Amino acid sequence: MLIFMQLKTQLYIDGKWVNGSSTLAVTDPSDESVIANVQVSSDKECADAVDAADRAFKSWAKTAPRVRGEILRKAFEIMVAEADRLAEIVSRENGKVLTDAKGEILYAAEFFRWFSEEAVRINGEYRTSPSGDKKIVVTKQPIGVSLLITPWNFPAAMATRKIGPALAAGCTVILKPAGETPLTAIAIVEILERAGVPAGVVNLILPTPTGPAIAKILKDPRVVNLSFTGSTEVGRVLLKEAADRVIRCSMELGGNAPFLVLSDANVDEAVAGALLAKMRNGGAACTAANRFYVAKEVADEFTTKLAKAMGDLKMAPGTTAGAQLGASVSVKERNKIAELVDASVTAGGQVKTGGKSPAGVGAFYPATVLTVKNDNPILNQEIFGPVAPIVITTSDEEAISLANATEFGLIAYVYSADLKRAMKVAESLESGMVAINKGVISDPAAPFGGFKQSGLGREGGFAGIEEFLETKYIGVEI
Repeated sequence: MLIFMQLKTQLYIDGKWVNGSSTLAVTDPSDESVIANVQVSSDKECADAVDAADRAFKSWAKTAPRVRGEILRKAFEIMVAEADRLAEIVSRENGKVLTDAKGEILYAAEFFRWFSEEAVRINGEYRTSPSGDKKIVVTKQPIGVSLLITPWNFPAAMATRKIGPALAAGCTVILKPAGETPLTAIAIVEILERAGVPAGVVNLILPTPTGPAIAKILKDPRVVNLSFTGSTEVGRVLLKEAADRVIRCSMELGGNAPFLVLSDANVDEAVAGALLAKMRNGGAACTAANRFYVAKEVADEFTTKLAKAMGDLKMAPGTTAGAQLGASVSVKERNKIAELVDASVTAGGQVKTGGKSPAGVGAFYPATVLTVKNDNPILNQEIFGPVAPIVITTSDEEAISLANATEFGLIAYVYSADLKRAMKVAESLESGMVAINKGVISDPAAPFGGFKQSGLGREGGFAGIEEFLETKYIGVEI
């Protein structure tokens, strides 16, 4: 418990750690114990954060790109050096196992490194117009004060994936983390402070209730950009709130990822990939494989082997040695998973392993494999837990059609021994990202985002910084 006794629990506004109007208990979902009480922001603290970000923007936007990049680079180095400490924080407040937590911290740190390098590579144009009467000069400038809203499932990575490009571009930010996992965000902000971020450039708030406070911030004319990661349902509400002032919005929303195993797939490799795609973060990921469409030729073998592999996973509190599946973030979230499985079974789904909430304390749900028909209701839901429903398919065309039969399109997975065949399937899938013969493809150097109602814009890669830049054209007479 020493690590939590030493951790800051305050809000961070204008370079100062401040108290709010009340406190919020943060619990360990594995045993429901309170591990910290963090400060909650009232309208005053939220307004102070906007004031601070607005004041700081004028100077931060003019700060040399190299200086901005060096600060992010230092933050990266601190995160890597302190990865074990940060992983324990993530594991305790989120529930995920330590190996997943440390993996997230190292992945999160890479966004600071990537965007420290992108800060000095913001491009422009200088050319003669086709008419020959002027020079076309195109420059990029920081958009301004940005509101960043992050979820509980990846509390470190989703924060750095937004803060990194914002600061690299020259924007100032107001960070609003999830109420379930604020300690990770606080720890990252404290690292940025140690790395040399000037006062007002990064501000952290935690309003409760959230909705009215966020609506008020979005009405402030000084706030010009919103970056949100969370459910499509909440994203729609925020888009409506932002519409009145035509605020720039980037939205990383829900997913319902299909995992296609074609008839020529190496089954053992497909099972190994499925374990990564499904069980990373205990299934609580928008990129998690959510629907498994498996060719009839390999369906029995794949189902048997996946059920065995998932059934063998050790479920325990995230900090327990050897734990492979931790708790969900709360009992409420665990119960949502259980309800989806129960409804699936009622509709004809057959449980191959798992399928029942364990007795006792903690938000645990076992790794579960189901076989279902293609009209089972669980296929229409983002499960956000360790549940793999399997549908047998008779052709690539049927698998593609079923995979695309959703309002979401974040990521899809394809397993095939024939790369040409896999590429043809990948190009037919309505998804912003496709993994071929890999269970994880997220990379700070690659654009992350989806089609349809899985979001707007891209995070990471060369595109990530563009969400925080305005394009300006200057015509110069010649």
